[in-house]
Amino acid sequence: MTKVYITDTILRDAHQCLIATRMRTEDMLPVCDQLDKVGFWSIEAWGGATFDACIRFLKEDPWERLRQLKKALPNTPLQMLLRGQNLLGYRHYADDVVEAFVDKAAANGIDVFRIFDAINDIRNFETAVRSVKKAGKHAQGAISYTTSPVHTIEQFVQMARDLENMGCDSIAIKDMAGLLTPYVSAALFRQLTEAVNVPVHLHSHATAGLSDMCQLKAIENGCRHIDTAISAFANGASHPPTESMVAALRDTEYDTGLDLELIQTIGVYFYQVRKKYHQFESEFTGVDTRVQLNQVPGGMISNLFSQLKEQGAAERMNEVLKEIPAVRKDMGYPPLVTPTSQIVGTQAVLNVLTGERYKTITNEVKLYLQGRYGKAPGHIDPLVRQKAIGNEEVIECRPADLIDNEMDKLRQQVDTLAESEEDVLTYAMFPEIGKEFLQQRRDNALVPEPLEPVQTKNNAGIATPVEFNVTMHGETYHIKLTGSGISAEAKRPYYLTVDGLPEEIIVETLDELLPNAQSPGGGTGKRPKASKPGHVTASMPGTIIDIMVSKGDRVNAGDTVLITEAMKMETEVHAAVSGEVTEIWVAKGDSVNPDEALIEISE
Repeated sequence: MTKVYITDTILRDAHQCLIATRMRTEDMLPVCDQLDKVGFWSIEAWGGATFDACIRFLKEDPWERLRQLKKALPNTPLQMLLRGQNLLGYRHYADDVVEAFVDKAAANGIDVFRIFDAINDIRNFETAVRSVKKAGKHAQGAISYTTSPVHTIEQFVQMARDLENMGCDSIAIKDMAGLLTPYVSAALFRQLTEAVNVPVHLHSHATAGLSDMCQLKAIENGCRHIDTAISAFANGASHPPTESMVAALRDTEYDTGLDLELIQTIGVYFYQVRKKYHQFESEFTGVDTRVQLNQVPGGMISNLFSQLKEQGAAERMNEVLKEIPAVRKDMGYPPLVTPTSQIVGTQAVLNVLTGERYKTITNEVKLYLQGRYGKAPGHIDPLVRQKAIGNEEVIECRPADLIDNEMDKLRQQVDTLAESEEDVLTYAMFPEIGKEFLQQRRDNALVPEPLEPVQTKNNAGIATPVEFNVTMHGETYHIKLTGSGISAEAKRPYYLTVDGLPEEIIVETLDELLPNAQSPGGGTGKRPKASKPGHVTASMPGTIIDIMVSKGDRVNAGDTVLITEAMKMETEVHAAVSGEVTEIWVAKGDSVNPDEALIEISE
């Protein structure tokens, strides 16, 4: 068999990479009839970050999206990306949660489960693969491809054998950062296809501009399944264009047999759709060969830039990109894919912004270094581990073996809001935003984020202009405000164009209080600048997800008083001094920034 089969990523990974997973179901359904006629081996339509984006930003029920897509694509298998024991969240779940999630995903329309583990710990595949086979669906084991002193082709080949022996129906190489090169692809797939009896797939991102060549070399060496994206959402951090690969293989022994003209018509549709989401376009969507050195996937690099931009530290991006490989080495060379990409990336940002490596360590880094995500591929720096977890025991067993069954507890926690088992699983994946979503649905208050930035109003209720002409010294300039960030020391960056050229200006407020425009949790809305030893501050912009103290409590220096979330990673905020909690200026759900005083402790 030489025919090549295509999985198209247009409904999941393609828009996840290029427009921050913001495509709405309403823009998918109109073209599904045409997509269904193409004859794709599968369409990736669910999983990854789509679940999170649906409930966090789009205010859509991801389960209902799946049901609608299944109905609209009756002849095409639907595929999802599943993070093994992490499912679609950022922690390990108990086996009963994994079993329940797979069962409901299969029942609602998923035919192909692409299962991976961020650090390639084979133990973290077991429950998911077993559950998929029990549901009678296709279990695909995905190997997270990376390069490091501890990764070899021989290791990847052995892992493929292990996954086949586990019962996987196919094997995928998941090149999430675009690290493969053409001749390495040839060698890798030559050995893989000789080692296993199941089909081998290639999923490679175009970040470095090499993925289409890698696909061709893989095909020449036995690969018969490739992932592509409709051209309107292809290339850059996404995948090779479907149309291009179909054209490249046409009239050869590898001909896909797909209708190029029909696919081009679909491309025109999505070309128009993409315009609708222009505000979510990343600045890092073109070819970037730096990934070959820093290994940062496209989706991750745009998140990092956004975090730095919010703090007026966009110019420190190169420092962060330099720090990421150093953190990765300290942590035993994990592949950079969700959630390890966020774990490593967020820690690198903290190391750069605090000016001291590992001065602040996220909870997820602590869990990783304790072995709660599995066995690291390489040697972990013992000093970093000691600083993160002290003398706590490092676990050696499969992490999920230490987690008691959770489903009954989860049902009880959300029983007044959940209308189905799917709702319970939504809450399980993302407790805070999941519960908020279910409550808003109950209150008939689901409002998706606007597709255009909300225009601010002045005290008279009149819309504030964002585009105007300014005349200085007899010269007139056309100014358009394109965005703003929040920075420390009351210095706020504004991004604008002057006669079409991008510029940045810094505006410093001289008010004693720092304005806080977003206090959904009920905080005061204004907080003093951090100016005393007893003022508790966050190390980077984030959201308060828990407050561990109350006014009047006595605390010791080093005690955890707050937990913040940034880039989906949690960080404990500690008291710098011992004393009594005399003021709390935040509430759960509040957005906070560095150098704001969040809590005051009087010695």
